[in-house]
Amino acid sequence: MASQSQGIQQLLQAEKRAAEKVAEARKRKNRRLKQAKEEAQAEIEQYRLQREKEFKTKEAAVRFIHLWFKDPFVSIAKSCQRVFWYSVSRRAFIMTSSVWLLPIAVLISEMTNLKKKNIILQSVH
Repeated sequence: MASQSQGIQQLLQAEKRAAEKVAEARKRKNRRLKQAKEEAQAEIEQYRLQREKEFKTKEAAVRFIHLWFKDPFVSIAKSCQRVFWYSVSRRAFIMTSSVWLLPIAVLISEMTNLKKKNIILQSVH
């Protein structure tokens, strides 16, 4: 009888250890899943930010091109805080407070094309 009781105790202890191992394995699995989910979310967020940045860059370029072809001189003038037009020996320059907007060669060719078409440039405020 005593050996039966001892055998039952051993079985109960073995069952308890097995349940603890299963519980620990589940905890490890849940931790790994949670970590993988967090890493995936971080990667998704990074990718989303990268794509959003690319989109905004392309959107700005398209918007600039649209404005440029719509009304090149007025659009540029409106987009700057300070723009001064002046002509020196048939060359037009745009001076801004911080950066050059377009290469001088492009502006000169555009001005020449407009002059050929007899388009008169008015001062922009």
